[in-house]
Amino acid sequence: MEPAEYALMDAAEERMWWYRALHARLLDLLADIPAGPVLDAGCGTGGLLAQLRQWRPELATVGLEWSAVAAARAAAKSGAPVARGSVNALPFADASFTAAVAADVLCHAAVEPETALAELRRVLRPGGRLVLNMPAFAWLLSDHDRQVHNSRRLSVPETRAMLERAGFAKVRAHYWNGLLLPLMVAHRKLPRRRSGSDVAPFPPWLDGMLYGVTELERRWKLRLPAGGSVLATAERV
Repeated sequence: MEPAEYALMDAAEERMWWYRALHARLLDLLADIPAGPVLDAGCGTGGLLAQLRQWRPELATVGLEWSAVAAARAAAKSGAPVARGSVNALPFADASFTAAVAADVLCHAAVEPETALAELRRVLRPGGRLVLNMPAFAWLLSDHDRQVHNSRRLSVPETRAMLERAGFAKVRAHYWNGLLLPLMVAHRKLPRRRSGSDVAPFPPWLDGMLYGVTELERRWKLRLPAGGSVLATAERV
């Protein structure tokens, strides 16, 4: 990503509605995994790592991050070890982890999805779980995607097929952030003066309202036919 984006992420991810909504869903999908090492591949500035260590301290959480600046921030924020490296060539031994998370990582231009998924499968133990988040729909590419170097957005069928081609089993995928999709489309596609990153402080009332909508969708377990992101789980056999 652009260096400035890491500073925005570091400042916003503990409070901004989008990060809180994403992290809540990722934690839901890790709630039942057995104690053991968990990899956050592409951990950014460490928000999810910090929550994992607080929520389930028995998990041996490890981060991986390409940016030296972001890796240092993630380690300081979470207290977890953070290795520098690429998801295309993970610096870990085979079958090292009981679970791995790749949240908005395989969408990046520098990532080779087939290679990265082969690496994630390699470092997972048999029966280990992969949790994946991807931005949805190629037609939603925007200035924000260019700012964070996203080059791909996938549908649910495309995400499922990608994981199955990589040799994963028990693949499940669904859209989320569907209730707010019309606002997202308007924000990204209608002409506006400001361009660039979507990561920014929101007025507290607006941030709370947006997060509340995502929580309604999450708590009611709504599975809408479209959404701003795709959330998937898969298992190494």
